[in-house]
Amino acid sequence: MESTRTASTAGAGDAEDDRRNVSDATGVLMLGACAAWALITAAAHGGRPEGVLLAVLAAAAGYASGRILGALLPVAAPAAGAFTGLGLALAAPHLTAGPQFAAPLGHTGAIAALLTLSSGAACCAAWAAGAPGARLVLRLSVVAFAVVAAALGSATGLAACAGVLLCSLAADRTRRRAPALAALALVAALTAATTWAVAEGTLPHGLRTVLEDRFSRHRVRLWHDALTLTGRDPVLGAGPGRFGELSPTATQSLLPDGKPHSAPLQQAAEQGLIGVALLAAVFCWVLYALWRTRRPTPVALTAGAALTALAVIASVGNALSFTTVTVGAGVLAGIATARPLREEGQRKRSGVSQP
Repeated sequence: MESTRTASTAGAGDAEDDRRNVSDATGVLMLGACAAWALITAAAHGGRPEGVLLAVLAAAAGYASGRILGALLPVAAPAAGAFTGLGLALAAPHLTAGPQFAAPLGHTGAIAALLTLSSGAACCAAWAAGAPGARLVLRLSVVAFAVVAAALGSATGLAACAGVLLCSLAADRTRRRAPALAALALVAALTAATTWAVAEGTLPHGLRTVLEDRFSRHRVRLWHDALTLTGRDPVLGAGPGRFGELSPTATQSLLPDGKPHSAPLQQAAEQGLIGVALLAAVFCWVLYALWRTRRPTPVALTAGAALTALAVIASVGNALSFTTVTVGAGVLAGIATARPLREEGQRKRSGVSQP
């Protein structure tokens, strides 16, 4: 009887390992496809694919680092990452070159994105910590991150930090993570669709006016230019890195940064609809990896909430143009999908598979 139970447990563990390997292989293929497509579009129309390649490399390196650190230090690694992100956010206004779009995302979205990822990392560390005191301190640090966001003029960062904390607390009562992760994917999709509709001008007049005032008319004109470039070649786009030289709004700006301030629209303009599909596929893969992870559900949903908030910010800003943000996103995803060695050792000694 005992030998049968042990064999069944071992078989379940092997099946789980196989699914985990499939998830990792899928991620490698997704990131590789993004890099390859950037090279293809650059070869077709010219352009500078270095930015895309750097972003892919940064995300992959961050994910691998997060997996390693999350396995070795499931509490210390995300806690250290949270305060590292805070330091980078504080330094961002002094290190960022080019124009500073004050609304709605503070200093070009970098501050909001970094503090959002820091909040997610701190909440993941809180769930991994065993002592109630440590959990309280880590969660209070998220409140401090929100205060910092407000002090730096990032209303979106403030809202994102608060949202991540609330979602993390609510995740403790969530028994099935799949519906919650599906809801997060829907939020990201609706934000991207709204951005696209604002750029096309298809929303009702009153709502369109409110959103244009919120995002600034200059930003909306950049989005419209991105759609115009997409229409010229919806498959291949204009070529990576070429938006700044082809957009009338960008070329007429006093301090252009060459970005449309929307990750989906930038992908569409520079790499066509296939580029948008690849970007969406990478995000869906991250959510799938969080669904399959053997970390507790609150950890998976907390990371999912933070990464979804980042996707929302990136849909209306240029947050993904900063290497620190893409590295941080990869690290957080890696930590949330890592398998802590201590827990794995306990599972093997007990002969019981974790759910």
